[in-house]
Amino acid sequence: MDQCLPTAQQPLCPGTPQEDGFAGPSVESDRIESSLHSIQKFVPTDYASYTQEHYQFAGKKIIIQESIENYGTVVWPGATVLCQYLEDHAEELNLQDAKILEIGAGPGLVSIVASLLGAQVTATDQPDVLGNLQYNLLKNTLECTAHLPEVKELVWGEDLDQKFPKSNFYYDYILASDVVYHHYFLDKLLATMVYLSQTGTVVLWANKFRFSTDYDFLDKFKQVFDTTLMAEHSESSVKLFKGILKCD
Repeated sequence: MDQCLPTAQQPLCPGTPQEDGFAGPSVESDRIESSLHSIQKFVPTDYASYTQEHYQFAGKKIIIQESIENYGTVVWPGATVLCQYLEDHAEELNLQDAKILEIGAGPGLVSIVASLLGAQVTATDQPDVLGNLQYNLLKNTLECTAHLPEVKELVWGEDLDQKFPKSNFYYDYILASDVVYHHYFLDKLLATMVYLSQTGTVVLWANKFRFSTDYDFLDKFKQVFDTTLMAEHSESSVKLFKGILKCD
């Protein structure tokens, strides 16, 4: 499904011609690049090399700019599983105009697919990956989605009531993929999931299970969310869970 382009590629800045596998840049693509440049708030980090990965979801070829120099600029297995689930169950999930926030959006594939399926998406992550995240979102959704996705900084467990006050922000879905791995912020991650979940909010979390700590997190997740296993891919060790916050 995905195809790598040459690895020794400089970061693609908005407004710069790029090789997407098409015949040369058209007037229309130049116009979109110009529009992208004018509205992009964050600048991609200047990593030594970027690659382009190709995906196909929601009837559209999606091109993701990635770099292996940062965990947050790579598409991990849980993301493709979650994208496929969203596409297969778009009507059942009522994604048209749904308000969605993605935690740890990384290079943005899940947020792009949710946007293409009609949702109002807020993609969040750490400050150092927001430039590449926004570039990918705009490149793949500008002028082809009902709602242009928004990019916001979200450091797990920090300033949540200031940046996402409950009185102003409500989300139908919280999406997360491969946010659980060997790091020291799992308690803050869970606290963030709980904070963002209100009555009616559904958490969809897909993860490749690698370590015992992943299962420890799942146990804690089940303590605060009514949890249902929605999909399991044994070949990739990815599980997809639905969580609804338990009533006090």
